[in-house]
Amino acid sequence: MSTVLVVEDTPSEMALIASFLKDSGYTVISATDAKEALQKVTQYKPDVVVTDVVMPGMSGFELCRSLKKNPETEKLPIIVCTSKNQELDRLWAMKQGADAYITKPFSREDLLRALKSVVV
Repeated sequence: MSTVLVVEDTPSEMALIASFLKDSGYTVISATDAKEALQKVTQYKPDVVVTDVVMPGMSGFELCRSLKKNPETEKLPIIVCTSKNQELDRLWAMKQGADAYITKPFSREDLLRALKSVVV
C-alpha cells in the first residue's frame, strides 16, 4: 500500500486524517509544518502528500510550489486538505501544483476518493 505524508499543524485534524488512512491500509508519516514536510519528503520518499494550507511559517500553497519546482519531487501527487472552501482557493491550489483539493470538514470517503484519484 502507499505511504502518505500528512502535513497538518492541528493535532486533532492530524489524528483524524491519520486514523482514516491507517484504517484503510496506508502507511502514514506526519509533519506539523511545511519545512518539516520538505525534510520528510527527501528522507522517506512518500507516494503522496496531504497538506493543510494555513500553517505557521510556510503555507501549504508554498509547499506545493516548492515540491513541484524540484525535479526530484515534481511528480509527487499533492492533495490540499483545508477549511478554505472558496472556488478561488481551489483554483489557486491547482495553479500551485495541487493534484486534488478537499475541504474540511471531510469524510473518510472524501479523503480516500481524493487519494485514489491521484495515486496510480
